[in-house]
Amino acid sequence: MSILQIKNLSKVYGKGDTAVKALDDVSFSVKKGEFVAIIGPSGSGKSTLLHLLGGVDRPSSGQVLVDNTDIYQLNETQLAIFRRRQIGLIYQFYNLIPILTVEENITLPLLLDEHKVDQKQFQEISSILGLSNRLNHLPNQLSGGQQQRVSIGMALISNPAIILADEPTGNLDSKNSGEIMELLKMFNKTFNQTLLVITHDERIALQADRVIEINDGRVAKDEVIRP
Repeated sequence: MSILQIKNLSKVYGKGDTAVKALDDVSFSVKKGEFVAIIGPSGSGKSTLLHLLGGVDRPSSGQVLVDNTDIYQLNETQLAIFRRRQIGLIYQFYNLIPILTVEENITLPLLLDEHKVDQKQFQEISSILGLSNRLNHLPNQLSGGQQQRVSIGMALISNPAIILADEPTGNLDSKNSGEIMELLKMFNKTFNQTLLVITHDERIALQADRVIEINDGRVAKDEVIRP
């Protein structure tokens, strides 16, 4: 069953002679529980693709269906709610709220939705991420690896349909990079969490079930590594 379907997706910036086609008629689907790595050179369109899949930007044409919902048929308010509930975003530079504690950052998506925090789930996620003894710390009291763990917790707390990670290890040393990838793979395998990772790191890409290469705004290669 496909949890994510991308149909003829295009994105053009500018008009006329200055128009730049960042994505050009991209189509593919992702099964529930699949781990997909998206690779490509700088400027290939892979970050544009992630922003469109995450509902952060709107396409020039085409469709993005997440769990059978065409997200660009939603208005801005509906899209913001859907994105908060169904799409977990992990960025290279953490995107934490500096005045909130670890616990407050992780539970923020639920509180914005006026949903009660499931303490059992919260404690399980905190424990797996190794943050149980850091819950009252502020982001500036944490290492880079710990801050990225908090951002993973934020992405997971709402049980989203998909996790989108944009160079999640790009700001970390090799030890922390390895630990973050092991955590993401564990959530992918243990909890059947669908995971799409944009990366320039071949070692990370080869850990995925499938690798999609984007070049000049198009799918240049779509290869299954682990059926």
